[in-house]
Amino acid sequence: MAPAKKKALKGGWLVFIDESGFCESGVVRHTWAPRGKTPVLRTKGRSWRRMSAIGALAYRADGSRSRVFLHLKRGPVLAEDFVRFLEHLGRHLGHRVIVIWDRLNGHRSVLVREWVEAKTRFELNFLPAYAPELNPVEALWSWLKGTCLANCSHDELEPLAREVRRGARRVRRRSGLLSGFRCKAGLFFDGV
Repeated sequence: MAPAKKKALKGGWLVFIDESGFCESGVVRHTWAPRGKTPVLRTKGRSWRRMSAIGALAYRADGSRSRVFLHLKRGPVLAEDFVRFLEHLGRHLGHRVIVIWDRLNGHRSVLVREWVEAKTRFELNFLPAYAPELNPVEALWSWLKGTCLANCSHDELEPLAREVRRGARRVRRRSGLLSGFRCKAGLFFDGV
């Protein structure tokens, strides 16, 4: 990542992107309850609907600013979804955008490569294989599922999507948490 970081230091953004999935079943976590009143989490049977998410954490290379982006959709994430997400990033992030993500087939698709080649502001970099701990978005997914979605199950996807969006708004207001995700991935900026 060092070459990408050096290029971004010239006034650009380092953008880490990852995908995740959410389902109606809920994430079970340990919790407190009054003695003798065991909490009960009611979930659906086998027919869980799923929702996919593309998330991005964007950091200014000088460490001065960070941003969160989130896109939710039903069904799997396809190459067209990645292109639309990158277009969205381009509208909201000025200067150079250095995208860092894993080696998913959709990330390396012809459609994504052609789109990036047509845009001079964008550059793609790939994380090493089998190294999710280097992507700070993994920490974002863990935080969302472990705090905002813990012990709640829904019968429909829309309330689940509202909870995920609410969690994303919460993390946007907590710059210390965003810095923590970055530090967990081992990405440090000079003086920050």
